[in-house]
Amino acid sequence: MAFFRSCIFTLARPGRRTNREAGGAGACLAMSLCFAGALLAQQHYDLVVRGGEVIDPKNHLYRVADVAIRDHKIAAIAPNLANYEAGRVIDAAGLVVTPGLIDIHVHIYAGTGRRAYDGDNSVYPDGFTFRSGVTTVADAGSSGWKNFPDFKDRVIDRSKTRVLAFLNIVGAGMDGPLAEQNASEMDAPQAAAMVQRYPEVIVGIKTAHWEAPDWTAVDRAIEAGTLANVPVMVDFGAFPAERPYRELVTRKLRPGDISTHMYLRMIDMLDEQGKVKPYFAEARKRGVIFDVGHGGGSFVFRLAVPAMRQGWAPDSISTDLHTGSMNGGMKDMLNVMSKFLNLGMSLEDVILRSTYNPAKEIRHPELGSLSVGSDADLAVLRVEKGKFGFVDSSGMRMDGDQKLVCELTIRDGRVVWDLNGIAHDDWKKYPNSNPPAAPDWDQTVPRH
Repeated sequence: MAFFRSCIFTLARPGRRTNREAGGAGACLAMSLCFAGALLAQQHYDLVVRGGEVIDPKNHLYRVADVAIRDHKIAAIAPNLANYEAGRVIDAAGLVVTPGLIDIHVHIYAGTGRRAYDGDNSVYPDGFTFRSGVTTVADAGSSGWKNFPDFKDRVIDRSKTRVLAFLNIVGAGMDGPLAEQNASEMDAPQAAAMVQRYPEVIVGIKTAHWEAPDWTAVDRAIEAGTLANVPVMVDFGAFPAERPYRELVTRKLRPGDISTHMYLRMIDMLDEQGKVKPYFAEARKRGVIFDVGHGGGSFVFRLAVPAMRQGWAPDSISTDLHTGSMNGGMKDMLNVMSKFLNLGMSLEDVILRSTYNPAKEIRHPELGSLSVGSDADLAVLRVEKGKFGFVDSSGMRMDGDQKLVCELTIRDGRVVWDLNGIAHDDWKKYPNSNPPAAPDWDQTVPRH
């Protein structure tokens, strides 16, 4: 550095130089340019997650690598990133680094005071997402075309979690059984108009819990989805003989539409020999999406275990998060993912069905990956080995030997969950003084 400063002085001296000085100046110029080039080549990142096993299914990336973040975006991914400076380096050796998880079936229209899914049954997202590695959710029809603006103001605009939504075909949303059975509230043009008013947030139409023997709820939801050019998610509700589930997935639903609660006990899935019925493969070939939607009553091992053994796996893994399911067998996103890990699904496929697949299903393919330039949403997970028990919606237990735990969640380039403090300094580093102010990577995510 001293030589570099002397070169600058020599180059800056005014007046005529001797040959020796001119030669020295030339050498200094060359050295200066080399030094400056080295400085320019050095990359500066806000945060580097180092040495984790990166699983990014969209980009077919399955290897130990460093993930660098700058200006809230993924800036680089490479094994042993060299020649960089970072505001913070997080050691992820022995951990799994994935895109932020995407849960496309939650109920989070909380705070209305009503005793329904747009009220007491819903939960505020930030209290339950980040601790499970989830950075994006889609509310599954808690609000309808009448009250979506209130949901947006009350929850979406105040959340650090990225919140998207399926709009209920019922105007009042999931405001209890009477509202959900009111066909006069199922107005397809009004629902489509609300989607078009908020296209950046509303990702589809939802119908749920319809009990009548006709197809009114499904037909009007599909009409709204067609008008707004968005997918439809169906929670089939009751299963009367007049409207068989088979007809829903092989005739009614369009390619890209979603049948959630795919391991629900009422679904006519297995024949007398315990084989998955052929119409499921027919429906998937048509382009119908099958989503888990675990919930409090929509996932049973007696269907999931034989179906998984025969290769009948979900397209996307989701929780159906609400106050009942989170305190029952569902618990959280990682618990549901762990069930499939113990049902024989590879870790790579579990991550695919919890990141990029749901991103595509809600037509946001820019999410769910670690592509350079994408939003810096990451989950850092630990695969624990041991003896664990998992409970389904009927109260039955399945034993397993592996379980996913979230060590760290990064949303928009900032640490929002840190289970064991791996992103923070040991307090003994500053035994006699106050530590420096928390850097930018550890600040509150801006409200959107």
